[in-house]
Amino acid sequence: MNEELERADNDSPWKEILEAYFPQTAKLINWKRPHEFLDKEFQQIAREAELGRRYADKLVKVWQIQGQETWLLIHVEIQAKSEDTFAERMFSYNLRIFDRFGKPAISLAILCDTDPKWRPNQYSYNYPNTRLNFEFGTVKLLDYQNRWTELEASDNPFATVVMAHLKTQQTSKKPGERKAWKFSLIRRLYELGLQEKDIRNLYRFIDWVMILPKALEAEFWQEFKQYEQERTMSYITTGERIGYERGKQEQGQTLVLRLLQKRVGELPQEVRGQIQTLSLEQLEALGEALLDFTTIQDLLNWLEANQTT
Repeated sequence: MNEELERADNDSPWKEILEAYFPQTAKLINWKRPHEFLDKEFQQIAREAELGRRYADKLVKVWQIQGQETWLLIHVEIQAKSEDTFAERMFSYNLRIFDRFGKPAISLAILCDTDPKWRPNQYSYNYPNTRLNFEFGTVKLLDYQNRWTELEASDNPFATVVMAHLKTQQTSKKPGERKAWKFSLIRRLYELGLQEKDIRNLYRFIDWVMILPKALEAEFWQEFKQYEQERTMSYITTGERIGYERGKQEQGQTLVLRLLQKRVGELPQEVRGQIQTLSLEQLEALGEALLDFTTIQDLLNWLEANQTT
């Protein structure tokens, strides 16, 4: 169970999905012009705010259809559990974005919690001569429990994300049932006729959130490998590739953490958490850089210069 909590707290699969399938429904946006994820900029804003733990955030620069010189910052936040200061934090981030860039931002919260009554959508205060009412958009994934048929019929990649999230919640103490749903959801990717790139992105998300005990995971890999072989895939199986990549990244984390501990001493949990969010390429770069570290401040400086949100 600790393994599940540890991995579920890592927001990297959400980041990958948001980057691969940023919602393209806003009619204001000119999607013919490339959008840009402002990871470093948002990292500075979030670090300054320090109003609670965020689950995953994305700051994206896009362009409006009207006016070639106009651009927006889209702030997307995924919240995993109810939090009293959440609405205040959404306002704080929005205000800091405006303060930093001088441009308004659209704030959208994707609420992943299990409390049906928790639906924050505004932050306000009212004093004599001073009044504020900040509203932001929300999507409550729990609502889609009653729209499962609609999700199954959809070929929107984010429908798969919602399905995986809901089934992960519903099978928290039912590993056998989770294994069956994990297989079903991944098989659905092939049945939808998605391209290999899309299958890999969504497979990675499903595999990351729908964690299984080691014995059941081994059974799952064997069954799915057989399924892919029966489909006579023309490329190396997605399961093998992603399993290899994830295993390589986890090994890299373990090695780097061990070397850092020998180099600069015991690492605070917060710093360990930052290292666990690094990509494989960043881990390799850190593995080379740490040879020159003498104090933990050297590590903190490297993370400041290299880590993305």
